[in-house]
Amino acid sequence: MKNRKWHLDNWKVPKVMSALFFIAFLGLYIRFAFLSLATEIDGKNIKKFAEERNTKSSVLHANRGTIYDSTGNILAVNVSSYTVIAYLDAARTGSSTKPLHVVDKQMTAEKLSPIINMRVEAILSLLQRDVKQVELGPGGRGITQLTKEKIEELELPGISFVESYKRYYPNGDFASYTLGYAKLYEEKHNSGLIEHNIVGELGIEKHYDDLLTGTNGYISYQRDRFNYKIPDTPETIEPEKDGDNIYLTIDSNIQRFIESAMKNVGEKYDPEWFTLSIMDAKTGAILGTTSYPSFDPNLKDIKKYENILVSTLYEPGSVMKIFTYMCALESGKYRGNDTFSSGKIVIGDSTVKDWNNTGWGYITYDKGFEYSSNVGVSNIVQTVIDKKELQDCFLKYGFASTTGIELPREASGKIAFTYPIEVATAAFGQGIYTTPIQMLQGLSILSNNGKKLKPYIVDKITDPNTSEVKYQSEVNESEQLISFKSVEYVKDLMYNVINSSDPNRTGKGYYIQDYGILGKTGTAQIFDSKLNRYLSGTYSYVYSFAGMFPKEDPEIIIYAALSQPKYGGSSILPNTIKPVIEDIAKYKNIYGTNKNNEKTITYNVESFISKDLDQIKDKLEDNGLEVIIIGNGDKIINQYPNNGTKVVSGDKIFLMTNGDEIKMPNMLNWSKNDVRIFKKLTNFNILLDGYGYVIKQSILEDKVITNEDVIEIVFDTIKEEI
Repeated sequence: MKNRKWHLDNWKVPKVMSALFFIAFLGLYIRFAFLSLATEIDGKNIKKFAEERNTKSSVLHANRGTIYDSTGNILAVNVSSYTVIAYLDAARTGSSTKPLHVVDKQMTAEKLSPIINMRVEAILSLLQRDVKQVELGPGGRGITQLTKEKIEELELPGISFVESYKRYYPNGDFASYTLGYAKLYEEKHNSGLIEHNIVGELGIEKHYDDLLTGTNGYISYQRDRFNYKIPDTPETIEPEKDGDNIYLTIDSNIQRFIESAMKNVGEKYDPEWFTLSIMDAKTGAILGTTSYPSFDPNLKDIKKYENILVSTLYEPGSVMKIFTYMCALESGKYRGNDTFSSGKIVIGDSTVKDWNNTGWGYITYDKGFEYSSNVGVSNIVQTVIDKKELQDCFLKYGFASTTGIELPREASGKIAFTYPIEVATAAFGQGIYTTPIQMLQGLSILSNNGKKLKPYIVDKITDPNTSEVKYQSEVNESEQLISFKSVEYVKDLMYNVINSSDPNRTGKGYYIQDYGILGKTGTAQIFDSKLNRYLSGTYSYVYSFAGMFPKEDPEIIIYAALSQPKYGGSSILPNTIKPVIEDIAKYKNIYGTNKNNEKTITYNVESFISKDLDQIKDKLEDNGLEVIIIGNGDKIINQYPNNGTKVVSGDKIFLMTNGDEIKMPNMLNWSKNDVRIFKKLTNFNILLDGYGYVIKQSILEDKVITNEDVIEIVFDTIKEEI
């Protein structure tokens, strides 16, 4: 016992353990005290760290401004979009009586496939992944509200949606280079905030990106462990500021006319490029502009990133004779009845020939304009005006400098010539470089009694919340550049190009009885800088037309240019532009009456969806509109044109009903655009052959048609007599 007691008395382990425990406890106490009192630990502000850890911050995204046409139709807008999410983890359902994850993967894939345009196998592959949730892309990414609702109606277990937003262009391929496009970008900040920004990358979207974007805001507050706001704690809110709204000068109806023309040219002739623009002759407002190849801003299927209207430089050809003659008249030395020998002229070591190589013998200079004689205008710059006078005139008329129109990447062009042969070729539009917008601006000198108008495409900019007008366009005209007498003389020359009885006039293909169209044609060679020579080939030219109407007091300026079509040559533009002029004249009621000698009625289309067919049909027909009914139902489920579009008496309104039986309409004399609309609404297999108006259809009127039928439609440039 003595030994045992001695052993216990000398056992120091408990004492050592107690000491170690005390030291550890003391160390922890000191550390806790330090943590409680210290303001900074390991280089971090501990108070700030704690606040950030318990702070919830969210971005308040500003809405990008909306772009409208001149009458308030939406051309570009932000819309909600959704991504389809599939929850695959069975644990998500838990004790719920209703499944909250995907149960039947095969059935889910089969039902989603036609709605999100993905193969069943592709969807099934995603659903069979060993993950908790999966995004059903690409088809299920960025879907619309309508598609989301279709999926929700299926009530598929485990299928949900993540909301986002995107830039949407309701008309698709429509004024595409004017609007441009904007893309959604995601930026993650160090704080963990994820900010989404839509950035303009082309057209108006790019030029006015700062105004359209607005400013994002944010909200932050203290949260508890359940992610709820802690009561009586400070909340910081920096409100977002939405982007401004922009109203363009574009008239959607005129734009619709020229879009149809553009698509017809592109589809049939496949040129290198084509551009067609309409300008208000009294203000400089661009009423419509289009070009080929085009693109859908929603799809961004872009082949050419330059806007031909402002960025493409080319040799304009004989339309430039308008401005050479204008300059000669202003010199006071021009005598239109003086004659010259046409056919060819030798200038230094070079020979200039007329376009037909032989000429027309001795003709007057006025006739030289009407016939588009290169020899005539070459004589003018040797005997009437000199190099400096011509160059000064071209510069004064706006060539070789930007117009300042509100579109990005405008080119200035080049007006430079030194030697006599260069002066001669410049006089008929070769060896110099211009843009279509410069040509429109130059033509305004004639329509505006000698004063040049600055082209513009933005009408006004407004605050999205207050509708306050922050910018309002104004007509911007130059000083008097040429006399009224010279204006009238050139207008007479242009009138004769189209309307005289002379069979040699170059613009006879543009003639429309009683329209008084003024115009000048052009055919320019194309210089290949790589080969260092002009291209050869039957259609290796830029064909152009510069015109305005009506003669006495022009309201509309029209300019078109076409480069290297596959075939068709100089006949393409007359067949394209005449229907456009007729449509615009009728729509604007320029000549007071329509072709039936009845006053034109203008009608603003509203939404007819879900309304009674008979009631709407009667209403539209009372307004002089031609109603095309698709299906044998009694309720309207789709329509064209859409809500907000302005139409005039005689226009077609397509109404799709809820009936399954669709009969073949009588398409005789329908335009190609009319047939395209019918095809788009029905999704029928319709083959289009030719250009112009319908002269033949393979299925007779009133025959019931289905998706199994192949419908062949033949077009011609001459309407059939009814």
